[in-house]
Amino acid sequence: MNMADLFGRIQQMQSQMQDLRQQLDQTILEAETGGGLVRVEATASRRILKLHIDPEVYKDPEMLEDLVCAAVNKAIAAADEKAQAEVARLTGGILPNLPGLDLSKFGL
Repeated sequence: MNMADLFGRIQQMQSQMQDLRQQLDQTILEAETGGGLVRVEATASRRILKLHIDPEVYKDPEMLEDLVCAAVNKAIAAADEKAQAEVARLTGGILPNLPGLDLSKFGL
């Protein structure tokens, strides 16, 4: 493979990654804890959109804190999983699908 071909492939992958970033920005995921007492809606690009808290949970502030943290963490984990799967699909496995892979280095 010559340098021109390699450069062309890199440009194509950058364009595809930009398209993927936009797709992840528009993909909505939901996570819940406490049997639905706390629900978090987030994008696959890890942006929290909504937080729903059942009024019943306000009676126990410690439990509320735990449930909110757990729901947010579940939403972030789901977003990471979705992003990694999409990157692996896009790159044909060129970038490994490793747990903990920091996709922010790729703009995701």
